[in-house]
Amino acid sequence: MDTLVGDGKKVIERVQLPYHFEVNQMVAEMQTIRQKGFQYYDAIPLRAPAHEVDSSIPFPPPAEDYADGSWTQWMNTDYLKACPYISSIIDVFAEHTTVNLVRLLRLAPGAVVKEHTDPTLGLHIHKSMIRLTIPILVNDEVEFYLNNKLVPMRAGECWYLNLTDPHRVINGGTEERINLTIDMIPNEWVINMIYSAASN
Repeated sequence: MDTLVGDGKKVIERVQLPYHFEVNQMVAEMQTIRQKGFQYYDAIPLRAPAHEVDSSIPFPPPAEDYADGSWTQWMNTDYLKACPYISSIIDVFAEHTTVNLVRLLRLAPGAVVKEHTDPTLGLHIHKSMIRLTIPILVNDEVEFYLNNKLVPMRAGECWYLNLTDPHRVINGGTEERINLTIDMIPNEWVINMIYSAASN
């Protein structure tokens, strides 16, 4: 039986969205900022909580619910300021909704991300965020499994994945895998974009 959201729509497990971004430009900008090194579990933050970007901004007070990102302000980091093309990708979505956390995520050759779930990263979850994934560097030995099914993401593509479901990643190649991930608030524009892509 299909799982339904509150308005009777099916829960979308995965869908490739109708965007394709220029890989060479993303790679060039990524190589420029990566000279400073990946941080925080092999990630470079491009948008982050304001207090992490500007030390003069106080740490936000504790929140009852962190799921939708409203517990803090979000700011572009110096890394993003050095990446005009990647910034323009984020603007495609920020023009229509609130974009929160944005990162470059690196998975080293031979590395594995064990199966896990992200309880607040699903379109059907109340007060959730969603995550879009845009591969930048990927090789034929990278395997991303969602619900034990392979998701064939290629460089430059843009995907929505329901990450509240079990997922894992294996980089069986000799080259690193790097994705751009964009977390955002799923407003009406976002919902329509995802369901429209899923219906095509």
